[in-house]
Amino acid sequence: MSNFILDQSDDAFSNAVSFAFSKRGIEWTKLGDDLPNQSAKQEKCLILSSTTNLCDVNSGNFEVFLREHKITKAVVFVTGSRKFEIIDKRNGAIKFVYVPVLLSEKTYKVDFFLSLFIEQIIGKYVNLPCGDVETADLVDLLCRLAGSNASVLINGPTGTGKEVVARLLHAKSFRKDAPFIAINCAAIPESMLESMLFGHEKGAFTGAMQANSGLFRAAHSGTILLDEISEMPMALQSKLLRVLQEKVVTPVGSAKEVSIDVRVLATTNRDMMEEIHLNNFREDLFYRLNVFPISTRSLKVRPLDIPAISAHLLTRTSNEMNVPKTLTPKALERLMQHDWPGNVRELDNVIQRAEILSYSDTIDETNIVFDNELTLGPRNTMDALKSKLYAQVG
Repeated sequence: MSNFILDQSDDAFSNAVSFAFSKRGIEWTKLGDDLPNQSAKQEKCLILSSTTNLCDVNSGNFEVFLREHKITKAVVFVTGSRKFEIIDKRNGAIKFVYVPVLLSEKTYKVDFFLSLFIEQIIGKYVNLPCGDVETADLVDLLCRLAGSNASVLINGPTGTGKEVVARLLHAKSFRKDAPFIAINCAAIPESMLESMLFGHEKGAFTGAMQANSGLFRAAHSGTILLDEISEMPMALQSKLLRVLQEKVVTPVGSAKEVSIDVRVLATTNRDMMEEIHLNNFREDLFYRLNVFPISTRSLKVRPLDIPAISAHLLTRTSNEMNVPKTLTPKALERLMQHDWPGNVRELDNVIQRAEILSYSDTIDETNIVFDNELTLGPRNTMDALKSKLYAQVG
């Protein structure tokens, strides 16, 4: 049962929040349902609007209500304010989030500020921020797939969030309390990759001063992600195939097999059938990994995800002591119209760049500088930023 509790006395608010939660695969409970006994360490978070019929959220009765229901945290949504603002009470136990929109408006601006509100609730809870229907369908599929032990091959362009998909699969699985270990197969030298994955015995090779259990054994009972699996050397692919088939690893320098219980996920941005045709990847290993294929899409074909992802990125770079910067409607429109050749990774760059260029608590369209504007036209970075900096200091 979820520890997110939603007050439904305001229909427009509860419908908006529950829909946003559903799209992200976040479980929630209705206030008033019979809540199970929870451990003292598990936080109960009440989510409600300032127009609630529950009680006056600005009075002492609200704090009494929270104590009576053993609710440790409350986040209150307040619409129609002059600007985005967060006010904490009771050392952050009660958080008032003021947004400069009304839920009756159907705009990208509303989507953005609602997503900022959701981010204040979930914190570091693993989720996939989205607004696009097809992305929401993918999240729903991932939540169902998480209950399986099947190997998953995640295919998609660079920067589309393949590792986020893998982390969501782990977070929604019964293995969520066990390790999640990710290794980039393209970043590790071929001579080191086998011992890193499967371990080695002391003295197995020059420099092996002590034994190492390897990442597969470190991920026992959990999940291991083999990022960029298409870059794995052919010689090692046959050994990985045996690990997947037999559920055992053999450390370098040892003849003893060690049993493991690990779910294997893998990612690639290559056409794997083409890699097989070119003899770069074993066909039998491909089918062993591709039990359930998942594809991620380019950001340019899902622009409705941009408000939610932008809110997530802006919140991620803030801390508990400050309020995240917000996007003006024109800045958001500029983001929505871009082609995003670098996908979400490029959006992350643009958001970080805009935060640096903005001298206020808002980011406007003049602060938005795309990667291609820095690499194609101007002679150097300062040429690209000159007009934007001049607007502030000239």
